[in-house]
Amino acid sequence: MADTPATMFLKAHRVSYTEHEYDYVEHGGTEVSSRALGVPEHEVVKTLVMQDENAKPLIVLMHGDRKVSTKNLARQAGVKRVEPCKPEVAQRQSGYQVGGTSPFGTRKKMPIYLERSVLELPKIYINGGRRGFLVGIAPAEIARTLAPILVDAALDSRGLPRSSDTPTNLALGRMPIFAALTFTQGALNSSVMSLAMRRFRRELQPRD
Repeated sequence: MADTPATMFLKAHRVSYTEHEYDYVEHGGTEVSSRALGVPEHEVVKTLVMQDENAKPLIVLMHGDRKVSTKNLARQAGVKRVEPCKPEVAQRQSGYQVGGTSPFGTRKKMPIYLERSVLELPKIYINGGRRGFLVGIAPAEIARTLAPILVDAALDSRGLPRSSDTPTNLALGRMPIFAALTFTQGALNSSVMSLAMRRFRRELQPRD
């Protein structure tokens, strides 16, 4: 198989990868590729070229079965607004045809934002620089070779944040571990006390 800029990048950085071809379907997305490879769509990572309010491009790497909350991404990236690039702009910035965009070996260097939970997977499948072509790699290789900025910007199919990204859990995630445990214990003690007081009041009520 002929090399792409992406596979040349991976070889130059001594990244071990597997090659996977499938029949590309226009606008089929990761649903088609995951089904063709027989892997969960969650493990197929899509490469999205977006831009901020000043038209500065950036790359977002997201689970195939998740959408990007551009509002949350903008806040974490420290910009006012993030939106998808037009196809022709994305192609000019990345050097890849839309549908075959890889974060490796792009024409222009762009900041890369990686959904944090991608790193929890044992293996991911990501575009290898051509339509109908994915490479399988350890997600840690993305962190090693691209030095992405980790974000929590995933939305499920209903447009809701992942369950682990509730405001309380995000706050806990930013706390030192002992502070988080104290916070959790305090909330638990408060709930137990509230339940005990309600039972005590019921006992004081006169009975027929």
